[in-house]
Amino acid sequence: MIKIIYWSLALLLYGLSIGFSHADSKNINTSQFSSGDILKIIVYGNPDLTLETKVSESGNITYPLLGEITIGGLSPNAAEKKIADLLEHQGFLKKPQVTILTTALYNQQISVLGHVRNQGRYTIEGQRSLTDVLAMAGGVSPEGGNIVTLIRAEDGQFIKKEINLLSIFQSGDMNLNPVIYGGDLIYVAIAPRFYIYGEVQRPGFYRLEPNMTVVQALSTGGGLNQRGTERGVRIQRRDTDGTLHVIKVKPDDLVQPDDVVYIQESLF
Repeated sequence: MIKIIYWSLALLLYGLSIGFSHADSKNINTSQFSSGDILKIIVYGNPDLTLETKVSESGNITYPLLGEITIGGLSPNAAEKKIADLLEHQGFLKKPQVTILTTALYNQQISVLGHVRNQGRYTIEGQRSLTDVLAMAGGVSPEGGNIVTLIRAEDGQFIKKEINLLSIFQSGDMNLNPVIYGGDLIYVAIAPRFYIYGEVQRPGFYRLEPNMTVVQALSTGGGLNQRGTERGVRIQRRDTDGTLHVIKVKPDDLVQPDDVVYIQESLF
């Protein structure tokens, strides 16, 4: 429980300390375009092609000579290349140099679901990291795990990423802390659990901590009752095919997610 509170507080403090420091012009200009963004497009040496426009709900802009172009979900570099290629391939310019400046990013909606304190849709402005967004949602709930699933659209396809929150804080490497964009879906999975029953003080299911051993699992369940014995501890475990196996284990063996630990009655 102390660990859960620690990580929840860490998320909240991190969001408060740096969550609002990312909305500078450099960061804004490296995000992906979405509906409502206001852009200024400049073609070097061709001032008549300079345009300030707003990305439509469908992710499109209307550009001189080219008509309607889809840039929603593209980064500035990708959008610049797309417009330059169209101008060249359609014979309007030779090797055009296109620059896109983001005048303003429209407030964008993201979804935060799963085991957070406040599920829902949130509005982000500018650039926000995963931990910023989790802090906005109140942090990870006590039932939440360390694994966060991020689903987003990139170049017309949906991609899925898994991020280990514990790794971010243990390593201090903020490169592991991804930037969140409008339209992203964030899901915090339930923490892995194990079950313990038989001759223990508190049978039931408990949160499985990383690298938890059998003896640690026994301690989590309150230890042996008067009839219990540490000899002959068995674990029921399913393999990838769903087949149930009963395994005799030693005190320092590792417990796996969804294991069922059974403590036998002492014969003496």
